[in-house]
Amino acid sequence: MAEAQACISSQEFTEWQAYYSLEPFGQEPDDLRAATLAALTANANRDGKKQPRPFTVNDFRLMKTSPKRKTAVELLAAAERANALLGGMDVRDEHTGDAGR
Repeated sequence: MAEAQACISSQEFTEWQAYYSLEPFGQEPDDLRAATLAALTANANRDGKKQPRPFTVNDFRLMKTSPKRKTAVELLAAAERANALLGGMDVRDEHTGDAGR
């Protein structure tokens, strides 16, 4: 991962982090989609007498944890840490906290 980060700017890295917090991608969301389809298929073919309780998505998930959505304050703090670690400069106006554009 360090090699990939060396190929992009701190701004682009921060944008990817923010995007992932809004629209997670990768193994966990893929697992959730597969589990949802498996639960749908199992419930459509379920014998209510043998299996009275409907199957849930969690019955089919390989990974039982899901990513926690971050607040705007948490995202900003993560962006500030990444910016500092990558040697970026904070260009927000000191009085308002807004980006100088």
